[in-house]
Amino acid sequence: MKKYTMETTVGIFLVFGLLCVGYLTVKLGHVSLLGDNAYSLFARFTSVTGLRAGSLVYISGIEVGRVEKLAMDQEKQKALVEIRIRNDVKIFDDAIASIKTEGLIGDMHLS
Repeated sequence: MKKYTMETTVGIFLVFGLLCVGYLTVKLGHVSLLGDNAYSLFARFTSVTGLRAGSLVYISGIEVGRVEKLAMDQEKQKALVEIRIRNDVKIFDDAIASIKTEGLIGDMHLS
């Protein structure tokens, strides 16, 4: 009987550990499971040096999204940046995006 108790305890801890790893993966990795509460925008830049997928997007100093993907627009010979913005944030048609440095380390973000 004691053998089954030990196996059950180990099984419970194993399941709990896997649930914790899954939760942290979703939260820290910004993975969405059941739908997405963001929409995509595209911006063109002559240079996106230092910008990467996952870089933050700010409006008035508040984080509102992330850079989803960087690509090359072959027709216009410019960098094409896909940006994911939260659904509760509205962007005007005439908005201007700029790439800025964040902190002393030099990480880039969109503003």
